[in-house]
Amino acid sequence: MTTYAVTGASGQLGKHVLDHLLTKIAAGDIVAIARDPAKLADYAAKGVDVRAGDYDASDTLVAALQGVNRLLLISGNALGERPRQHQAVIDAAKQAGVGYIAYTSILRADDTPIKLGGEHRATEASLKASGLSYDLLRNGWYNENYIGALKPQVDAGVITGAQGDGRINSASRADLGAGAAEVLINGKGGEIYNLAGDHGWTMEEFAAEVSRQSGKQVKYVNMGEEDYAQSLVAIGMPEYIAKVVGNSAHSTSLGALADDSGTLSKLIGRPTTPIAETIKAALS
Repeated sequence: MTTYAVTGASGQLGKHVLDHLLTKIAAGDIVAIARDPAKLADYAAKGVDVRAGDYDASDTLVAALQGVNRLLLISGNALGERPRQHQAVIDAAKQAGVGYIAYTSILRADDTPIKLGGEHRATEASLKASGLSYDLLRNGWYNENYIGALKPQVDAGVITGAQGDGRINSASRADLGAGAAEVLINGKGGEIYNLAGDHGWTMEEFAAEVSRQSGKQVKYVNMGEEDYAQSLVAIGMPEYIAKVVGNSAHSTSLGALADDSGTLSKLIGRPTTPIAETIKAALS
């Protein structure tokens, strides 16, 4: 029997991974690891083995990974802390006898201009040094990244950013969750998967689609990286996070999120979710 584990399982991506795994393998063969297991009570009710595991508490990780054969390491959300946290998971996996890890990295991690890429490169290097079998899931951005403030933006008639005319091959969390689950089940090790949506779009095209669906004219206003970051600080975003968002947006103008490989749709056996569909759900 093979046991499949997912760290960060209570997060938005993690739950999509669990949902897809449950369509492929028995619930009893799935281990869902989360800092707060109570958040996964509905999965425990389905027969999933829910365990406590904290990226900042190595002893919990070793215990959570006992008996696990294959592990999906979902990157943490503590910016600046992730290389250390991910190293703790890798070390615990080795100690627990896990044989294989799939890791959710960033699209084209080796040469991305996005500064966050450095944290993912560090984890990729840790996996290489570990001696474990592993695959890299280099994920593009989620459709959902762009719709969090959509209704206020429609009300204002303006969407701001620093993406220029860079193309964005985004995919939904459900798409990328399904891709991660497929690799966790079937990955052989030694592979790099650049995972992105089938059809790229620009922020101007995004604004045009929002206008079409909302019935209200919404325009895209492009800003410089620093000006955009400061505009986010002005509405209450912490400065460090604003700088990260500003850099990611500007890096998009340099092609950081463009990928026409179609790898993700081939992996999941269906087209990825169009951005228009995500916009529709957000506006409804």
